[in-house]
Amino acid sequence: MSVEHIAILGAGTMGHGIAHVSALAGYRVSLYDIDDGRVSAGLKKVRGNLEKGVEKGKLTAEARDEALALISGTSALADLAPADLVIEAVPERIELKQALFRDLDALCGPATIFATNTSSLSIARIAAALRDPSRMIGTHFFNPVHIMTLLEVVVHPGTREDVRAAVLEYGTRIGKECIVVNDAPGFATSRLGVCLGMEAIRMVEQGVASPEDIDKAMSLGYRHPVGPLRLTDMVGLDVRMSIGEYLARELNNPAFEPPQLMRRMVAEGKLGQKSGQGFYRW
Repeated sequence: MSVEHIAILGAGTMGHGIAHVSALAGYRVSLYDIDDGRVSAGLKKVRGNLEKGVEKGKLTAEARDEALALISGTSALADLAPADLVIEAVPERIELKQALFRDLDALCGPATIFATNTSSLSIARIAAALRDPSRMIGTHFFNPVHIMTLLEVVVHPGTREDVRAAVLEYGTRIGKECIVVNDAPGFATSRLGVCLGMEAIRMVEQGVASPEDIDKAMSLGYRHPVGPLRLTDMVGLDVRMSIGEYLARELNNPAFEPPQLMRRMVAEGKLGQKSGQGFYRW
């Protein structure tokens, strides 16, 4: 399957990052969000990150300009109809994702591949919104997308082999190391990462050590690039709490249950980096 035009739903943290790496790899990119203000903000972030790449000597000015020329923004869903690959990067609400894919199913041609950037939700359940679920696949990117090298490709039992192959080829072209995971709650990365994060929060709650020292233990002792508590701040305590609740329920495993400290912090608006305060002050 030939993929040259990428459409991305959601111009936020993940969406603008996916647009960045896709355009840099030479794909034509349409970045969509629900209003022009969000689209403009996403495009501005792409430009800012590309500018930083040039300033640090990691990118030429010519490559920056070529990438920017390949990206367009839109708040009209119909503009995504010609895309070869649609990647959804909207909030982790399955009803929202299904509704968007139903709309896209009516707009796009039968050869369009549909991908979801969900970090834990069932790919098969999202695919059930389509007339042809076989063209649905999971593409779980990591934040920040333009720096993190991993792409977790998630296949459900009905995903076609040509869809899988096309997405793996796309992942390679944008410079990612791809792993293939079967559709199971939390996949490989969220299941392990969220479990570690919840236990780290319980350790803070029980007074085992400070957030800084727990993170330092994992960074220096296990070579994690970012400790579990700083990572929780970066992802968002509210987002991770929702994923933890989902995994605890789906896997019937209390290890994923959000600790009371986490619930209290979310109730107080301490969501991490995006609110300026979490386990760290940002």
